[in-house]
Amino acid sequence: MPVRPYHHGDLRSALLASAERTLLEKGVAALSLRELARDIGVSHAAPGRHFKDKQALVDALALSGFERMAQVLNGADDAQAPLEDRLTSLAMAYVQFAVSNAELLEVMYSRKHDPDISEQLRAAVEGTTVPFVRIISDAQERAEIVAGDSWTVGLVVGAALHGTASFAAQGTLTPEAAVAGVPALIHHLLNGLKPR
Repeated sequence: MPVRPYHHGDLRSALLASAERTLLEKGVAALSLRELARDIGVSHAAPGRHFKDKQALVDALALSGFERMAQVLNGADDAQAPLEDRLTSLAMAYVQFAVSNAELLEVMYSRKHDPDISEQLRAAVEGTTVPFVRIISDAQERAEIVAGDSWTVGLVVGAALHGTASFAAQGTLTPEAAVAGVPALIHHLLNGLKPR
């Protein structure tokens, strides 16, 4: 396809979609604004209208990923459900998103702790933790789980879920096994490992 001058209805979205396909097929190292422009048929200079460099593109991918994850998580939280069902539903949504988007998740978490990320990206990251903290806080108010800082307690849950997703990404668990193991994981987190 010959490259034509910049003319695209929604260039930013097209670039992000092409970048996510490249990420899935070839990894983050293969991302190139010039190659993405070629893939969608615009001039090599056109992506510069939206992304000053590759890092800006990676940040936009991370932002998109965190926003999509937050939507999935918020959609999975049923505040009326019993604690274990509620937390299991949210955890399943997280692990399913993670195993379905392993390459994107790697980009998301590689940017998460960078002190130079934008406030928009920082807010999107926080948006993915809010549903877990909300469940923890609600359960603490009802004395269903231990008292303490809800962010710290939520970190325990998040670490367990991210670990499960990482095992799936590395091939230690199949994606199906990772998702299937979530109910037992949540049960053990809520009830502990000591015999009763």
